[in-house]
Amino acid sequence: MSVPEGKLFIGGEWVAPDGGHYPVLDPAAEEVVGLAPEASREQVHQAAAAAREAFGPWSRTRPEERAAILDRAADLMQRDFVANAELARAETGATTGTARGMQVAVGVSRFRRYAKGALEPVEQALVPQVNEAGPMGRAGVFGALAVRQPVGVVTCVTSYNNPWANPAGKVAPALAMGNTVVVKPAPQDPLSVFRMAEALAEAGVPRGVVNVVTGSAPAVGEAAVDSPDVDMVSFTGSTAVGQRIAEVCGRHMKRQLMELGGKGAALVFDDADLDSAVQGIGTTFSFYSGQICTAPTRVLVQRGVHDRLVEKLKGYAGHLKVGDPAARDTVVGPVISAAHRDRVESYVELGRKEGATVVAGGERPPLDRGFYVAPTLLADCTNDMRVAREEIFGPVVVVIPFDDEEEGVALANDSEYGLLDYVWSGDVARAFRVARRLRAGGVGVNTIGRNMEAPFGGFKKSGVGRDVGSYALHAYSELQSIVWPG
Repeated sequence: MSVPEGKLFIGGEWVAPDGGHYPVLDPAAEEVVGLAPEASREQVHQAAAAAREAFGPWSRTRPEERAAILDRAADLMQRDFVANAELARAETGATTGTARGMQVAVGVSRFRRYAKGALEPVEQALVPQVNEAGPMGRAGVFGALAVRQPVGVVTCVTSYNNPWANPAGKVAPALAMGNTVVVKPAPQDPLSVFRMAEALAEAGVPRGVVNVVTGSAPAVGEAAVDSPDVDMVSFTGSTAVGQRIAEVCGRHMKRQLMELGGKGAALVFDDADLDSAVQGIGTTFSFYSGQICTAPTRVLVQRGVHDRLVEKLKGYAGHLKVGDPAARDTVVGPVISAAHRDRVESYVELGRKEGATVVAGGERPPLDRGFYVAPTLLADCTNDMRVAREEIFGPVVVVIPFDDEEEGVALANDSEYGLLDYVWSGDVARAFRVARRLRAGGVGVNTIGRNMEAPFGGFKKSGVGRDVGSYALHAYSELQSIVWPG
């Protein structure tokens, strides 16, 4: 696969950017991985116009044709699996295992899933309704169909923490439903998305159906959202940016799908399997250096096992190998940038000032280069501390004690966020009872695992709408009713 460096993908062509280029850095080596193009506002609008022109023909293609193209694209991404994973590792700082297993492999699997999704029924016959005569029409029996229609042009604004799985989770279901897309990747790691676009083009996606525009300035994303040719915005990122996007969408009545911030509560009861809980919570330290919105970063632990859990988490954090993500034994790589490292460290210092005890970590790892943060555990926390209320997005866990079920649930729900929460308890009935009381879009019971057909999204400031599985197909469609006299 050969992607021209430093060019945008607009209307099926590789286009030189109006604004020059900016460097993409390897967070581990602090070296330039490649050059990303700086699109102008006009070029972003050109991409949206190309998607608008392509929408009509693409939306009328047979589902079998769309499915075949998505399947071929998955084959091409898999063909270049190692190279794709190496690029993802280099531009994100993810470990080799994460880049392969959780980034590229998941991206490929999502294209395959939505190749099948393109063939799912889009029409549902409704029970005939007997109506009496009224001002809106005559009496009689009326049949009806509920039909899922594509929304139109979708702007996909993706997050930096997974440059394969996150874009694939937007682009594949959108295309499967007959939409066209403008993809605006995160500025920190946009290069992988150009590889995805190249695979789609080689697979036979018509010109204009997929467009990719990049830029380090906020104006590029803003143009991709406010273009009059865009009907829907699918965004993954911070709540603050999501709120600004929602304002623009609200003014123009554009559809929205928002996956925003998280501050996942993990309730650990005194009858829990502590080793299982530690293994699950420990992913916050290890998986992509805590840069994941679904991480169980706010640990609420019943007092009877509080000290034991803290000690076990301390041991877990202390044994994690921090270093070069390309090394086989590395578990924790760098965070995405120097600025983000400084932000995460500032929260650790804030925790100290607020009265938290740094049980593990808290110091920068002694490495010559790279944007590393040590896995950090903060104990003696209360739920009103900023470290317990604000999304840190790094390898930092805070521990808060509680006495009984009522207090634990109240603490968990006392948050602006509600993406994924977790419950560990040996009493399965209690675990499910608590899960139903949590104000979160998803709850893991004695696990951090996910069912990839289950709806995914947040309550409160963690997002709007649901995707994953068939729910993603629904998210990228509008419901239309067709009624006729029986």
